[in-house]
Amino acid sequence: MDWSIGWIAAIFLIAFAGSFLSGMVGVGGAIINYPLFLYIPPLLGFVAFSPHEVAGVTAIQVFFSTIAGVWAYRKSDYLNKTLIGYMGVAVLAGSFLGGFFSSSMEETMVNVIYGILAALAVMMMFLPKKGIDSRSAENVSFNKWLAAILAFLVGVGAGVVGAGGAFLLVPIMLTVLKIPTRMTIASSLAITFLSSIGSAGGKLLTGQVLWLPALIAVIASLIASPLGAKVGQKMNTKWLQWLLIILITATAIKIWLDIL
Repeated sequence: MDWSIGWIAAIFLIAFAGSFLSGMVGVGGAIINYPLFLYIPPLLGFVAFSPHEVAGVTAIQVFFSTIAGVWAYRKSDYLNKTLIGYMGVAVLAGSFLGGFFSSSMEETMVNVIYGILAALAVMMMFLPKKGIDSRSAENVSFNKWLAAILAFLVGVGAGVVGAGGAFLLVPIMLTVLKIPTRMTIASSLAITFLSSIGSAGGKLLTGQVLWLPALIAVIASLIASPLGAKVGQKMNTKWLQWLLIILITATAIKIWLDIL
Protein backbone atom coordinates (compact mmCIF):
# COMPACT_ATOMS: atom_id res chain seq x y z
CA MET A 1 0.00 0.00 0.00
CA ASP A 2 1.24 3.51 -0.91
CA TRP A 3 1.73 5.75 2.17
CA SER A 4 2.84 8.90 0.26
CA ILE A 5 1.55 12.43 0.92
CA GLY A 6 -0.39 12.28 -2.36
CA TRP A 7 -2.07 9.03 -1.31
CA ILE A 8 -2.98 10.44 2.11
CA ALA A 9 -4.40 13.60 0.48
CA ALA A 10 -6.45 11.53 -1.99
CA ILE A 11 -7.95 9.37 0.79
CA PHE A 12 -8.76 12.48 2.82
CA LEU A 13 -10.48 14.27 -0.10
CA ILE A 14 -12.46 11.16 -1.07
CA ALA A 15 -13.71 10.75 2.51
CA PHE A 16 -14.38 14.48 2.88
CA ALA A 17 -16.51 14.67 -0.29
CA GLY A 18 -18.45 11.53 0.56
CA SER A 19 -19.05 12.57 4.17
CA PHE A 20 -20.18 16.09 3.22
CA LEU A 21 -22.77 14.71 0.79
CA SER A 22 -23.88 12.03 3.26
CA GLY A 23 -24.35 14.62 6.01
CA MET A 24 -26.61 16.62 3.68
CA VAL A 25 -28.94 13.73 2.88
CA GLY A 26 -28.87 11.94 6.25
CA VAL A 27 -26.86 8.81 5.47
CA GLY A 28 -23.70 7.52 7.12
CA GLY A 29 -21.61 7.76 3.97
CA ALA A 30 -20.96 4.15 2.94
CA ILE A 31 -23.34 4.29 -0.05
CA ILE A 32 -21.19 7.14 -1.40
CA ASN A 33 -17.75 6.33 0.02
CA TYR A 34 -17.83 2.61 -0.88
CA PRO A 35 -17.66 3.21 -4.66
CA LEU A 36 -15.38 6.25 -4.22
CA PHE A 37 -12.79 4.22 -2.27
CA LEU A 38 -13.19 1.29 -4.65
CA TYR A 39 -12.72 3.21 -7.93
CA ILE A 40 -10.98 6.57 -7.35
CA PRO A 41 -7.54 5.47 -5.96
CA PRO A 42 -6.66 3.32 -9.03
CA LEU A 43 -7.84 6.13 -11.33
CA LEU A 44 -5.29 8.38 -9.58
CA GLY A 45 -2.52 5.80 -10.01
CA PHE A 46 -2.62 4.31 -6.51
CA VAL A 47 -3.05 0.65 -5.53
CA ALA A 48 -6.72 -0.35 -5.45
CA PHE A 49 -8.44 -1.44 -2.25
CA SER A 50 -10.24 -4.79 -2.23
CA PRO A 51 -14.00 -4.82 -1.52
CA HIS A 52 -13.30 -6.28 1.95
CA GLU A 53 -10.78 -3.50 2.70
CA VAL A 54 -13.18 -0.79 1.49
CA ALA A 55 -15.98 -2.25 3.60
CA GLY A 56 -13.71 -2.21 6.67
CA VAL A 57 -12.66 1.41 6.15
CA THR A 58 -16.22 2.62 5.49
CA ALA A 59 -17.53 0.78 8.56
CA ILE A 60 -15.19 2.76 10.83
CA GLN A 61 -15.81 6.01 8.91
CA VAL A 62 -19.60 5.66 9.17
CA PHE A 63 -19.37 5.16 12.94
CA PHE A 64 -17.68 8.53 13.43
CA SER A 65 -19.48 10.48 10.69
CA THR A 66 -22.90 9.61 12.13
CA ILE A 67 -21.83 10.81 15.60
CA ALA A 68 -20.91 14.16 14.02
CA GLY A 69 -24.14 14.28 12.01
CA VAL A 70 -26.36 13.58 15.03
CA TRP A 71 -24.49 16.24 17.03
CA ALA A 72 -25.43 18.79 14.35
CA TYR A 73 -29.13 17.94 14.87
CA ARG A 74 -29.01 17.68 18.69
CA LYS A 75 -30.90 20.94 19.30
CA SER A 76 -33.58 20.35 16.66
CA ASP A 77 -36.99 18.70 17.04
CA TYR A 78 -36.25 16.21 14.27
CA LEU A 79 -34.78 13.35 16.36
CA ASN A 80 -37.68 10.91 16.97
CA LYS A 81 -36.61 8.89 20.04
CA THR A 82 -39.24 6.15 19.59
CA LEU A 83 -38.26 5.61 15.96
CA ILE A 84 -34.57 5.59 16.90
CA GLY A 85 -35.17 3.09 19.70
CA TYR A 86 -37.10 0.48 17.70
CA MET A 87 -35.10 0.70 14.47
CA GLY A 88 -31.75 1.33 16.17
CA VAL A 89 -31.72 -1.80 18.32
CA ALA A 90 -32.90 -3.99 15.43
CA VAL A 91 -30.41 -2.61 12.91
CA LEU A 92 -27.57 -2.96 15.47
CA ALA A 93 -28.24 -6.68 15.85
CA GLY A 94 -28.54 -7.23 12.10
CA SER A 95 -25.45 -5.23 11.18
CA PHE A 96 -23.28 -7.10 13.70
CA LEU A 97 -24.29 -10.42 12.16
CA GLY A 98 -23.65 -9.13 8.63
CA GLY A 99 -20.31 -7.56 9.55
CA PHE A 100 -19.08 -10.65 11.42
CA PHE A 101 -19.97 -13.25 8.78
CA SER A 102 -18.87 -11.12 5.80
CA SER A 103 -15.23 -12.19 6.29
CA SER A 104 -16.07 -15.61 4.86
CA MET A 105 -17.71 -14.20 1.71
CA GLU A 106 -16.15 -13.93 -1.75
CA GLU A 107 -15.22 -10.34 -2.70
CA THR A 108 -17.58 -10.47 -5.69
CA MET A 109 -20.44 -11.39 -3.34
CA VAL A 110 -19.75 -8.27 -1.23
CA ASN A 111 -20.17 -6.15 -4.39
CA VAL A 112 -23.30 -8.07 -5.40
CA ILE A 113 -24.91 -7.41 -2.00
CA TYR A 114 -24.00 -3.72 -2.28
CA GLY A 115 -25.52 -3.61 -5.78
CA ILE A 116 -28.76 -5.27 -4.61
CA LEU A 117 -29.13 -2.90 -1.64
CA ALA A 118 -28.45 0.15 -3.83
CA ALA A 119 -30.95 -0.99 -6.48
CA LEU A 120 -33.63 -1.54 -3.83
CA ALA A 121 -32.94 1.90 -2.40
CA VAL A 122 -33.34 3.54 -5.83
CA MET A 123 -36.66 1.79 -6.49
CA MET A 124 -38.01 2.74 -3.07
CA MET A 125 -37.05 6.39 -3.51
CA PHE A 126 -39.41 6.57 -6.51
CA LEU A 127 -42.42 5.33 -4.55
CA PRO A 128 -44.99 8.08 -3.83
CA LYS A 129 -44.33 10.20 -0.73
CA LYS A 130 -47.24 12.65 -0.96
CA GLY A 131 -48.19 14.51 2.17
CA ILE A 132 -45.46 13.24 4.47
CA ASP A 133 -43.94 16.70 5.00
CA SER A 134 -47.32 18.17 5.98
CA ARG A 135 -47.30 16.08 9.18
CA SER A 136 -46.13 17.86 12.33
CA ALA A 137 -43.47 16.32 14.57
CA GLU A 138 -46.08 15.75 17.30
CA ASN A 139 -48.44 13.82 14.98
CA VAL A 140 -45.94 11.31 13.56
CA SER A 141 -46.97 7.67 14.12
CA PHE A 142 -45.74 4.41 12.55
CA ASN A 143 -45.91 0.61 12.84
CA LYS A 144 -43.17 -0.04 15.42
CA TRP A 145 -42.70 -3.78 14.80
CA LEU A 146 -42.67 -3.39 11.02
CA ALA A 147 -40.01 -0.70 11.49
CA ALA A 148 -37.93 -3.06 13.67
CA ILE A 149 -38.19 -6.03 11.29
CA LEU A 150 -37.23 -3.97 8.24
CA ALA A 151 -34.35 -2.38 10.15
CA PHE A 152 -32.98 -5.82 11.13
CA LEU A 153 -33.04 -7.05 7.51
CA VAL A 154 -31.36 -3.86 6.29
CA GLY A 155 -28.76 -4.21 9.04
CA VAL A 156 -27.70 -7.69 7.92
CA GLY A 157 -27.05 -6.56 4.33
CA ALA A 158 -25.50 -3.26 5.34
CA GLY A 159 -23.15 -4.96 7.80
CA VAL A 160 -21.69 -7.02 4.95
CA VAL A 161 -20.62 -3.92 2.98
CA GLY A 162 -19.53 -1.91 6.03
CA ALA A 163 -22.50 0.44 5.86
CA GLY A 164 -24.82 1.79 8.49
CA GLY A 165 -27.77 1.11 6.19
CA ALA A 166 -29.18 4.63 6.03
CA PHE A 167 -29.29 4.56 2.22
CA LEU A 168 -32.05 1.93 2.59
CA LEU A 169 -33.45 3.08 5.93
CA VAL A 170 -34.12 6.58 4.54
CA PRO A 171 -36.39 5.41 1.67
CA ILE A 172 -38.08 2.89 4.02
CA MET A 173 -38.82 5.65 6.52
CA LEU A 174 -40.09 7.97 3.79
CA THR A 175 -42.18 5.53 1.73
CA VAL A 176 -43.23 2.71 4.10
CA LEU A 177 -43.37 4.40 7.53
CA LYS A 178 -44.34 7.85 6.13
CA ILE A 179 -41.90 9.83 8.31
CA PRO A 180 -41.41 13.51 7.29
CA THR A 181 -38.21 14.18 5.34
CA ARG A 182 -36.30 16.27 7.88
CA MET A 183 -37.21 13.92 10.74
CA THR A 184 -36.15 11.00 8.55
CA ILE A 185 -32.77 12.59 7.80
CA ALA A 186 -32.02 13.44 11.45
CA SER A 187 -33.34 10.19 12.96
CA SER A 188 -31.66 8.03 10.30
CA LEU A 189 -28.27 9.43 11.35
CA ALA A 190 -28.90 8.30 14.94
CA ILE A 191 -30.16 4.87 13.80
CA THR A 192 -27.19 4.51 11.46
CA PHE A 193 -24.82 5.31 14.34
CA LEU A 194 -26.24 2.35 16.27
CA SER A 195 -26.01 0.18 13.14
CA SER A 196 -22.40 1.20 12.57
CA ILE A 197 -21.48 -0.09 16.05
CA GLY A 198 -22.53 -3.54 14.86
CA SER A 199 -20.93 -3.46 11.41
CA ALA A 200 -17.69 -1.87 12.68
CA GLY A 201 -17.53 -4.35 15.55
CA GLY A 202 -17.97 -7.28 13.18
CA LYS A 203 -15.25 -5.97 10.84
CA LEU A 204 -12.83 -5.33 13.73
CA LEU A 205 -13.31 -8.78 15.27
CA THR A 206 -12.56 -10.44 11.91
CA GLY A 207 -9.54 -8.25 11.05
CA GLN A 208 -11.02 -6.50 8.01
CA VAL A 209 -9.93 -2.92 8.89
CA LEU A 210 -6.92 -1.06 7.41
CA TRP A 211 -6.11 1.40 10.18
CA LEU A 212 -4.37 4.28 8.38
CA PRO A 213 -7.01 4.75 5.64
CA ALA A 214 -9.70 4.36 8.32
CA LEU A 215 -8.08 7.03 10.52
CA ILE A 216 -7.78 9.46 7.58
CA ALA A 217 -11.43 8.81 6.64
CA VAL A 218 -12.55 9.40 10.24
CA ILE A 219 -10.75 12.77 10.45
CA ALA A 220 -12.30 13.87 7.15
CA SER A 221 -15.75 12.70 8.29
CA LEU A 222 -15.64 14.58 11.59
CA ILE A 223 -15.01 17.79 9.65
CA ALA A 224 -17.27 17.24 6.64
CA SER A 225 -20.35 15.45 8.02
CA PRO A 226 -21.57 18.24 10.36
CA LEU A 227 -20.91 20.82 7.63
CA GLY A 228 -23.08 18.79 5.25
CA ALA A 229 -25.79 18.40 7.90
CA LYS A 230 -25.94 22.17 8.45
CA VAL A 231 -26.26 22.77 4.69
CA GLY A 232 -28.95 20.07 4.46
CA GLN A 233 -31.06 21.74 7.17
CA LYS A 234 -31.32 24.83 4.96
CA MET A 235 -32.10 23.02 1.67
CA ASN A 236 -35.53 22.32 0.19
CA THR A 237 -36.61 18.76 1.10
CA LYS A 238 -37.40 17.92 -2.55
CA TRP A 239 -33.82 18.81 -3.52
CA LEU A 240 -32.50 16.57 -0.75
CA GLN A 241 -34.62 13.64 -1.94
CA TRP A 242 -33.50 14.05 -5.56
CA LEU A 243 -29.85 14.40 -4.57
CA LEU A 244 -30.08 11.11 -2.68
CA ILE A 245 -31.78 9.41 -5.66
CA ILE A 246 -29.07 10.61 -8.07
CA LEU A 247 -26.20 9.54 -5.79
CA ILE A 248 -27.61 6.06 -5.15
CA THR A 249 -28.58 5.51 -8.80
CA ALA A 250 -25.14 6.46 -10.11
CA THR A 251 -23.31 4.15 -7.70
CA ALA A 252 -25.73 1.24 -8.29
CA ILE A 253 -25.26 1.49 -12.07
CA LYS A 254 -21.45 1.51 -11.75
CA ILE A 255 -21.38 -1.47 -9.40
CA TRP A 256 -23.71 -3.56 -11.59
CA LEU A 257 -21.77 -2.72 -14.75
CA ASP A 258 -18.63 -4.09 -13.06
CA ILE A 259 -20.39 -7.18 -11.72
CA LEU A 260 -21.90 -8.03 -15.10
